[in-house]
Amino acid sequence: MTDFSKLRADFPVLDQQVNGHPLLYLDNAATTQKPNPVIERLDHYYKFENSNVHRGLHELSNRATAAYEAARTRAAAFVNARSADEIIFTRGTTESINLVANAWGSEQLKPGDAILLTEMEHHSNMVPWQLLAQRTGAQLRYVPVTENGASLDMEALDKLLQTPVKLFAFTHISNTLGLVNPVKEFCAKARSRGILTLVDAAQSAGHRSVDVQDMGCDFLAFSGHKMAGPTGIGVLYGRLDLLEAMQPYQGGGEMISSVTYEAAKYKPAPHKFEAGTPNIADAIGLHAAMDYLDAVGREEISRHDMELAAYAFEKLSALRFLKILGPETGRAGLVTFVMDRIHAHDVVEMANTFGIALRGGHHCNQPLMKKLGTPSTARASFYLYNTREEVDKLAEALEKIHAYFLRT
Repeated sequence: MTDFSKLRADFPVLDQQVNGHPLLYLDNAATTQKPNPVIERLDHYYKFENSNVHRGLHELSNRATAAYEAARTRAAAFVNARSADEIIFTRGTTESINLVANAWGSEQLKPGDAILLTEMEHHSNMVPWQLLAQRTGAQLRYVPVTENGASLDMEALDKLLQTPVKLFAFTHISNTLGLVNPVKEFCAKARSRGILTLVDAAQSAGHRSVDVQDMGCDFLAFSGHKMAGPTGIGVLYGRLDLLEAMQPYQGGGEMISSVTYEAAKYKPAPHKFEAGTPNIADAIGLHAAMDYLDAVGREEISRHDMELAAYAFEKLSALRFLKILGPETGRAGLVTFVMDRIHAHDVVEMANTFGIALRGGHHCNQPLMKKLGTPSTARASFYLYNTREEVDKLAEALEKIHAYFLRT
């Protein structure tokens, strides 16, 4: 059994005070902190390996290329892809989804086709499809969420997941509701009807096991910085036969096999989708993050997240001035709430005076916020270094914040 409280020592940023209080970092759905092995791996790369990849014949380039491709192989193992050729490095979840929308969608969709999303998607899994629909004439359709965001309307999903839908793109875990979607069930339904699937794993890849073969998805996207890795690096998994049939959507160096003044021939996947110098250092840093998470154990991290979320739900539900969105049970590691007569931004600013980092706003979920009848919420999101004691401190701070605003 992992003693999660001891893991805090691996994260140097947590050992500081903010506004005279020990830092209490609860904004992990936005980005997570980085452990020493990731920081040290980046430091080592820049001190001893820094060079460009795939094009040099000298020692440093050989080292950088080997480390970069080792990171790809590690990412394939992390999601249980069949081959490292199914792993494309991107800047993050957003770029991964844009890549599919452009490289697959622009070729495959036409007027009369449809893309199915859910009402809980964040903007990164909504706007790229809106742009694609505008270009191709395809329609967007949405699976509704039920009252208070407790679940998806499964009856509506069955009706909507039909021809002319060509792709069903949905989040694994909602960054606002903490709702965990049954990915395997969704993918099986879509596959039985000849519909491709894209899973947005931004909130899940670093928090639980993600197995693309078991899920049965066709594409899966996630970001390094939300899973203890560096910013500016992400992964797109794609089924190899789909990647081989897709054309690149960005052109430049390194993604070609030959060029004339008139035309170019491209390398096979995944390199045809990585034009220009890639983010070498952060791919290598992501490798270190994946090693770290697997050493802790992703199933243990998932249990820890869910236990904290359940405890936070219990503690915060007892506060009569506060309403929590999303399901009562089975939620992933976050709690989103609104407080009577107090704007979420005021809650977050006041929490900061106690050294507590929360997130307030629409969480890149403006349509969902509108549907739930609130312009913004405050969010506490947990990771492997958070503790039950921190949840207690959060609840105490919220009572003080509420009392302060009642007096003013």
